[in-house]
Amino acid sequence: MTPDFIFGVTPGDVAYDIETYPNVFTFYAVHADTGREWVFEASPWRHDIPEMLDYLNTMRQQGCRMVGFNNVGFDYPVVHFIHQARNVSAWEIYQKAMGIIRAPDNARFAHMVWESDRVVEQIDLFKIHHFDNKARSTSLKVLEFNMRSDNVEDLPFDVGIELTREQANVLKRYNRHDVLETLKFYRHSLDQIRFREELTVKYNRNFMNHNDTKIGKDYFIMRLEEQNPGCCYQYIDGKRHMVQTKRDSIRLADVIIPYIGFRDPEFQRILDWFKSQTITETKGVFKDVHCTVRGFQFDFGTGGIHGSIESQIVASDDEHVIIDLDVASYYPNLAIANGFYPEHLGQAFCTIYEDVYQQRKSYAKGTAENAMFKLALNGVYGDSNNQYSPFYDPQYTMSITINGQLLLCMLAEALMQVDAVQMIQINTDGLTIRCPRQLTGWVEQVQHWWEQMTGLQLEAAEYSRMFIRDVNNYVAEYTDGKLKRKGAYEYELGWHQNHSALIVPKAAEAALVHEVSIREFISSHDDPMDFMLRTKVPRSSMLEWGGERVANIVRYYISTEGKTLEKVMPPAGPEGAYKKKNGVPDHYYHQVLAEVGDAWDERIHTKNESKYEERRMSINTGWLVTLCNDMGDGLDMDDLNINWYVKEAEKLVLTLQG
Repeated sequence: MTPDFIFGVTPGDVAYDIETYPNVFTFYAVHADTGREWVFEASPWRHDIPEMLDYLNTMRQQGCRMVGFNNVGFDYPVVHFIHQARNVSAWEIYQKAMGIIRAPDNARFAHMVWESDRVVEQIDLFKIHHFDNKARSTSLKVLEFNMRSDNVEDLPFDVGIELTREQANVLKRYNRHDVLETLKFYRHSLDQIRFREELTVKYNRNFMNHNDTKIGKDYFIMRLEEQNPGCCYQYIDGKRHMVQTKRDSIRLADVIIPYIGFRDPEFQRILDWFKSQTITETKGVFKDVHCTVRGFQFDFGTGGIHGSIESQIVASDDEHVIIDLDVASYYPNLAIANGFYPEHLGQAFCTIYEDVYQQRKSYAKGTAENAMFKLALNGVYGDSNNQYSPFYDPQYTMSITINGQLLLCMLAEALMQVDAVQMIQINTDGLTIRCPRQLTGWVEQVQHWWEQMTGLQLEAAEYSRMFIRDVNNYVAEYTDGKLKRKGAYEYELGWHQNHSALIVPKAAEAALVHEVSIREFISSHDDPMDFMLRTKVPRSSMLEWGGERVANIVRYYISTEGKTLEKVMPPAGPEGAYKKKNGVPDHYYHQVLAEVGDAWDERIHTKNESKYEERRMSINTGWLVTLCNDMGDGLDMDDLNINWYVKEAEKLVLTLQG
């Protein structure tokens, strides 16, 4: 690698990734526009660190950006360490990397390199897509599966081993593979990146590595601080302190809107129950709170109300119509209409909330502004119950979620007073009914009554059919033929979701909506990726295919000539030791263990004298699979076991068809 080659870098975005082992460090980069590649190595056989430092300095001078996957949290802190230390060995780099990986969650910021200190600007796709949220956690390997890449590759060697020269060359090829996959995901993310660029220029604040929700919340905080400085953060002795409203308890009668009331005794019982409660927790405190009105069960919770008929197909016809009523931006507008706000933020909160809502309506859907204002509206409510947020006031959270449920029940009660109206679903921000067409004018009158009472707006839509397994899993067909898919019937999924066997919901939809034979649909389907499944295990476990260890993430299909796939997990306790009996306190267990040593004792061990052993769990029990991490092998349709896919699709269809 010559300096001339390094200095030939073109300004723009460069995807990169690093690999660290005790005796080998590799850095691979690919220019997003031209495809030009650079590789640097520190090992017993090469020492490219000086050239790598020149490369980084050149990128800085030319205004380039380094694009990675979890690079802000891992790759760049390692690269920055190298840049600052200058002359470092692979072992020192490995030690730094392990320090980051092994740091407890509360110490991760100790390794963070702040934006102002970075040598080259960083774009982190991991952060942009909010994969740093535990509920959305997604690895690059999973993305390779979801992006339908030709190859899904896992780390070729165990972490922490010394590599041979041949293994170092294999590692570089793997490093290159990861960079190319990062580059592929970067291209999928260009709209999100452009959106952040627009906001950064418009508001003179760096939004580049903000996830969607953080963009909205930060915009809201920015507006609040402009109008009322110090309402979100205060500076004391030069340190920033978050302003919040913390409460020891919340009397729910104090948050319920006075005009809420019911005629139905079951709804009234729920209202009285809420009014009698004083809570000290806000998460999971409402369990098994439900009522049944005219045979339909309404389930209440801190997250919202839900209820649905189950395992049924309902349809509009000449005499009946399915009407869906959703509240426009329910939670934000509920706060605006009723003057609900976190106490420390004051009435200005509602003023800005309404202004943001009106601004969002002024921009066309699909624009960067519309998207940002939507995020600002929706992100604030969730953070009102987040103890690490300046929006924190759990009483505000309860005022929204409880009143939101009760107001929907008032709408449901008004509609259900006519026996001919059938309740189909209710869920968080709306409900669905089936009623005689001759009553649609009356339904509109109820709608207007509710809107005038609440100051909120209902958006109505008509369905021709609904195929409902339960409240979270259904297909709804609009009168124009468009489909709304939920849960198990979805196949247009987010990047963080499992894209396995998409042929199954597609076949189920074809059978339900178009009356196509499931077996015929699957047999004639020509997209091999729709048949693929994936499974992934942590590094503490491993996968075995026919008894042979394979990569920790595999892509596969159900086959007739394949092998069994098993997850192998380490013992839940010391291997060979007797298992601890359920319900035995830890201190007592260790006390008795100190007395008896390795011997079995009925006081602390299971009655059948079972021991901790390696645990095995079959994947797709009872079926054979063929691995297909490399699509160069292709999909052998003759080897495909159609029966498994048919059975899975039938599970989504036959329960609805009786």
